[in-house]
Amino acid sequence: MAKKSIFLTYFLWLVGGIFGLHHIYLERDAQAFVWWCTLGGYIGCGWLRDIFHIPEYVADANEDKKFMEKHIQRVRTHETPPFSSTRFCGMVIIAYLWSSVLWLAIPEEDVGGISWRWLIIFVPLACALGVWTVGNIGREEGTIHWALCGAYATLPLYWFLDDDSTWYTIMTFVSALAFDTKSKKWRRKPKAHKSLTKRIAILSVCGMLYLSLWGSYLYFNAKFTDSDGEEIKVSESLHHFFTSPLWTDLKQSLYDTWNYAQHHGWYEIWKQLIDLSDPHGEQNAYKVLGVSSSASQQEITAKWRALSREFHPDKVKDPALKQEAQDKFMEIQQAYEILSNIKSKRSRRNKKYSPD
Repeated sequence: MAKKSIFLTYFLWLVGGIFGLHHIYLERDAQAFVWWCTLGGYIGCGWLRDIFHIPEYVADANEDKKFMEKHIQRVRTHETPPFSSTRFCGMVIIAYLWSSVLWLAIPEEDVGGISWRWLIIFVPLACALGVWTVGNIGREEGTIHWALCGAYATLPLYWFLDDDSTWYTIMTFVSALAFDTKSKKWRRKPKAHKSLTKRIAILSVCGMLYLSLWGSYLYFNAKFTDSDGEEIKVSESLHHFFTSPLWTDLKQSLYDTWNYAQHHGWYEIWKQLIDLSDPHGEQNAYKVLGVSSSASQQEITAKWRALSREFHPDKVKDPALKQEAQDKFMEIQQAYEILSNIKSKRSRRNKKYSPD
């Protein structure tokens, strides 16, 4: 197996570390998935912490001699891995997150005339999976059995406690504690090497499952509050949006743009977009002077002179309004200068589109 580069690891940490890219490179897939779920350990906290641990991670991946000697000494000193507050907190946090996401994804109302609230029995399973995933990162491992036992032992509290968050907290702590005290041990054998294709496939399936849970929550349960203080379901608002005049007009505009591009080419669409962005300030200049884009230079000059006389600062006696008039006068002068500088271009364009 090729040695891992510490330089490349730091580069991947920099460009995609918040999504666990450097952990994928080092074949720490469980940690990569955790980082992806939490955007670098809850918006970058774990990602920043990694900057100090990357040399250790690389040495672990390469089975560096000094690292292995140090690890063997730890195994000889401690029959089981010592308690780590960082790992324990990680187990609790991920267990709480995954169980919460599954809980949120369960429809609150009947769907198809069927109540799906019975899926609550799988919430402890999501909790145990979170504990087990974090617990199996690196040189430590353990079975999921004790984490499952700890999580499901707290399930009756769901019916006895009024506050769901209290049950969540107890469940995640009990599950993590059961795994940490009864299940974890040193990883004696290296993990079986998997091809990159297989690893990416597994991570992709896990990612799609996780996103589908969020999608279920957004569709069935998510709500937002409008300006009148009323709660509206996201799914209902999306349905109304796709039948609204805004969407139908936008859809028709996109359809017309597509048809136009098929006949005239996408370059013509691009030129029109550039013109609409008014890079030279031409359209705004027409608006300031109050003339059309087909106006001749004589008409523009006449309008400019009339507006200049009307808004000349010397005609304003009120000091409070003098600055406003000065700004308007300068805007008129700038607009006239823009249109005068491109008069040849306007003349050619007007001749091109003028009727014979």
